[in-house]
Amino acid sequence: MKLASLVNDLQYNESRPTVQVLLETETGKEIRIAFKEGQVMKEHKTPFSIVVEIFEGAIDFGVNGNIYNLKKGDLIALGGGIPHDLKAMETSTVRLSLNKADSAKRVEDVVKNS
Repeated sequence: MKLASLVNDLQYNESRPTVQVLLETETGKEIRIAFKEGQVMKEHKTPFSIVVEIFEGAIDFGVNGNIYNLKKGDLIALGGGIPHDLKAMETSTVRLSLNKADSAKRVEDVVKNS
């Protein structure tokens, strides 16, 4: 059994989103991304399918030129290889579910390059 929290030890960075791996299981990884209002993750893509949950706040999620205004409680699933971007419309906490074969470092690199 593993236990994690989306709210405990939540930290924000002034210049870019904060990425933290919360859980790693035999099938996947659960990652928390903490955004301050206005912070972005520039367009990127993942080699595997992902699920994104807006745990708190509001995110503009861009896919193929369309913007989806996601708010607290919303989920979005996206296949691998699809370019997407995120912009925090307010201070937000996002849960990202990754395939086990995907890398948390890849997510951190996207944030560093945004």
